[in-house]
Amino acid sequence: MRTITPISRRHFIHSSAAGFAATVAVSTGVQARPVSAAEKINLGVIGCGSMGNSNMHAVQGQKDVNLVALADVDQKHLGRTIDSLKKAKAANHQPTGYHDYRKLLDRQDIDGVIIATPDHWHAITAIHAMQAGKDVYCQKPLSHNLKEGQVMVQAARKHQCVTQMGNQIHATENYHRVVEIVQSGVLGDISLIRIWMAENRFPQGRGTAPEKKPPAELDYDFWLGPAPQHPYTRLRSHSTWRYFWDYGGGHFLDFVCHLHDLVHWGMQVDAPRTVAAAGGKYQVQDDSDTPNTLLATYEYPEFLVEWSMTGINAHGLEGRGAGVMFQGTQATLHCHYNDFKILAEGKDQQIELPAKTLARSPGHERQWLDRIKTRQLCDCDFEYGHRLTSVGHLGNIAYRTGEKLKWDSQAERITNHPQANDFLTREYRTPYTLPEV
Repeated sequence: MRTITPISRRHFIHSSAAGFAATVAVSTGVQARPVSAAEKINLGVIGCGSMGNSNMHAVQGQKDVNLVALADVDQKHLGRTIDSLKKAKAANHQPTGYHDYRKLLDRQDIDGVIIATPDHWHAITAIHAMQAGKDVYCQKPLSHNLKEGQVMVQAARKHQCVTQMGNQIHATENYHRVVEIVQSGVLGDISLIRIWMAENRFPQGRGTAPEKKPPAELDYDFWLGPAPQHPYTRLRSHSTWRYFWDYGGGHFLDFVCHLHDLVHWGMQVDAPRTVAAAGGKYQVQDDSDTPNTLLATYEYPEFLVEWSMTGINAHGLEGRGAGVMFQGTQATLHCHYNDFKILAEGKDQQIELPAKTLARSPGHERQWLDRIKTRQLCDCDFEYGHRLTSVGHLGNIAYRTGEKLKWDSQAERITNHPQANDFLTREYRTPYTLPEV
């Protein structure tokens, strides 16, 4: 297994008077402090909402972890999380709270950072963290747009950081077992993979909310960050932000990394050749931008992936509201997070399960912690996470352009529709920019 060599620490110089644009990463020439097997890992967390707290819950019971710093632009989230850690009465979890994540990154005692912000902040915070010499765990989807993922991968390589995209389902026994079955050949030659999600949010959809003054505890302008200026509404903030193109990629992008993971991992591929998609926001009139119904078809060498998503009917396939189905010449396997079922093509045919061949994960967050010490690559490092997230970005671009797109995975460009490449990045609201690497 390839390992990661020591990295140089960085520090940040910034002037509060000049604002965000004054953030500059400067090399100190100091090597990263090695974290030995016997030492504790000092962690910071950026984003203290539901996923940030979930990640903290996963690491706070680890004996070799100190949670030393938290950052959030919502003082209620920040205060509530600090209080919960203090109530745990663990001497190693008495973090300092920061409004501005850059002050957290200034600290030389922090070895790694967990990022659980909304998607539109992932790239900027993660790249700044890597430039500051921190190893990074970042929630899925990895990026808000494809260009951001490219730069995150470049930063991880340049600064030799240990990275993990937060796709916890990847670490489960069931997913490992499904991949072993797919790769064993017992299903035969696989030509079609179906992925589906079905839920019923009729008639309210994601809801409606009036424009109003932001809550006093939320720094809404900083929360918007690189996204366009827009009046505050309850829906354009906590929990429902992902259903607006300014901040996320909708329900589809939210689940691509979970479900399509089995395609890339099981079939040992990293990019489709073409993608086409159609859909819309059907039967509801809510404030969201993103579709509640989507059909997307991906062409890979020798097989197709068919995605279906509906938001007004909870009936899926094979009795599952969501799932993945591999259809081979000898058998079909369908599964979800916690179980799988195999259906043989022949009436009397018996499918023998293969031996276990994949190394099991100690847990998604735990693997990242272990590899901070060994400097080995994680299973869902940023390069793997970027390729997986790109599937969702391409599906959304195909939907928004209404075109079947040809994808050059080496150049990471759409080759048959030049205008579609405009969706590979975004305009950044002044003074925010995507950091150069």
